[in-house]
Amino acid sequence: MGAYFLLLMHQYPSTDEDQAVHLDLVYPNVPVELNRWLPLVKWFLAIPHYIVLFFLGIAAAIVTVIAWFAILIAGTYPRELFDFVVGVGRWALRVQAYAILLITDRYPPFSLN
Repeated sequence: MGAYFLLLMHQYPSTDEDQAVHLDLVYPNVPVELNRWLPLVKWFLAIPHYIVLFFLGIAAAIVTVIAWFAILIAGTYPRELFDFVVGVGRWALRVQAYAILLITDRYPPFSLN
């Protein structure tokens, strides 16, 4: 749903065909790969990311409106705007995987890549 809201896709989603957006999260080997006590502080360590992502989310919403006008006028989504919105989504997913989903102990980088 988010890909359509952010103008990243233009096809109507089908329920019986392969979808264009795929999300693969690897389930960790918990006893070997995850620290037992780190979930107690992960939410606290992610606060700086949430602050930055709040402002990036506002910027992504503004960029989406600008992209809408660019699509309306030029007929294409400008690549730089597309890469920015996708980068914000990737960053947010990395932070969620770290702090909420608890599937990694690797601290997410402050990066759109």
